[in-house]
Amino acid sequence: MPLTPEPAPPAGLLIREARPGDLPTLVALFAADTLGGHGDTTAPDALDHYRAAFAAIAEDPRAHLYAAELEGRVVGTFQLVFVTSLPGQGARRAFLEAVQVDGSLRGQRIGEAMVRFAMEKAAAEGVAALTLTSSKLRSDAHRFYRRLGFANSHEGFKIVLA
Repeated sequence: MPLTPEPAPPAGLLIREARPGDLPTLVALFAADTLGGHGDTTAPDALDHYRAAFAAIAEDPRAHLYAAELEGRVVGTFQLVFVTSLPGQGARRAFLEAVQVDGSLRGQRIGEAMVRFAMEKAAAEGVAALTLTSSKLRSDAHRFYRRLGFANSHEGFKIVLA
């Protein structure tokens, strides 16, 4: 019995470095996330905080903020950060952060295209491992990451400092 190929992401999906003009849409993606718990908001008085964060990311050569664009509209985002650590004989590692897809477009493999893009970028940089964290509340995301080959290999901890 022949295998049915998995559906592809939408034709024309473009993954590119985020631009300052994308910021309102990126913020709206995070603000719409009811499980995130980060307090993101589209309130105008918060925009300066997001602008400062965007500028800090843009100035850091180890950090890359991406936008997924479909038909001229930003529909997803993620951040990829590279670090070098002493363990692993000075191994380079990458962290995948802030993966978000427009809620109305989930299930169309946009997130998969973004994560695979991050995996390819990390591999091209010679990293030993690509790591991400996901809230324990995100069972759908956990299944998604496992399907893409990620293993639940560590227990994560967090302390809120501010």
